[in-house]
Amino acid sequence: MTLLKWPLAAIGLTFLGAAVSFEGGVAWAKSPNLPATAPIPESHRRDMGEIKPTPSEDDPPSSVPLPQARPDDTLPDHQMKGEKAHKPFQGPELPPDWKNPTVVKPPPDPRSAVVPAEVMPAEETACRRRLAALGAEFEEAEARHDTALGCSLPYPLLLRKLGKSVEIEPDAELNCAMAETMSRFVKDVVVPATKVELGQELKSIFQASGYVCRPRNGSSKLSEHAFGNAVDIAALTLADGTVVQVGKTSSAAQAKLIEQIRKDACGPFKTVLGPGSDADHALHLHLDLAPRRNGGTFCQ
Repeated sequence: MTLLKWPLAAIGLTFLGAAVSFEGGVAWAKSPNLPATAPIPESHRRDMGEIKPTPSEDDPPSSVPLPQARPDDTLPDHQMKGEKAHKPFQGPELPPDWKNPTVVKPPPDPRSAVVPAEVMPAEETACRRRLAALGAEFEEAEARHDTALGCSLPYPLLLRKLGKSVEIEPDAELNCAMAETMSRFVKDVVVPATKVELGQELKSIFQASGYVCRPRNGSSKLSEHAFGNAVDIAALTLADGTVVQVGKTSSAAQAKLIEQIRKDACGPFKTVLGPGSDADHALHLHLDLAPRRNGGTFCQ
């Protein structure tokens, strides 16, 4: 038997199970076609959980609970436990200026502590007699007192007429001193000025605010409205139905009338604010009897 001897360099590299081809007397080894991944035995696949064995009727029901998915470790503890998050306590809303630590809250207004007495004081009854003598129409109203906010109006009136011929709409809830000053001012100043500037009789005054329990705009100090000590005038109505709006006059004569009223109000009233003083008073005249040092006034 003759053995064929081939040079090792001509044979090349071979491995178990490789196919060999001969070309020109040279043997070439071909790699076998193997899958990308080796198959896993079925017994191992079952252990890994990739496939589940098909249950049979003879198999007893499993009493072992299936494992639950692990919660996301990135969640907060209260969410991992299934609890609801608690919103942090924010506290009550404070006036804007209280957020500034350098602002000191003003002391309580002494008028906040006043409550109605069993018998109306003499100055209140005298004021009502003077008010009636001016031809004003009014009625008594229920006392106002807010302990929490400090607003107080112990002897309020509902003012319906400022004189025999001039109504106030809607009825204004005021203290008697404010009702009397307003009635006298309309009789002595507004009615004559309307006649001179517009040649008309004054029929009514539209008021935008009497008693309102609130602080001043942008402040923690109580407004004079909180004591029924202020009124806001928004418009005048003439005998022929013409409406003269504060801040929206339609003629030079109307504008002159409003400016005259505004100028003459400084004195009888301790505070006068209107268009141009600030944005809050662009469409009305604010008149009040704020108690000021030495009887001074503040008019803008």
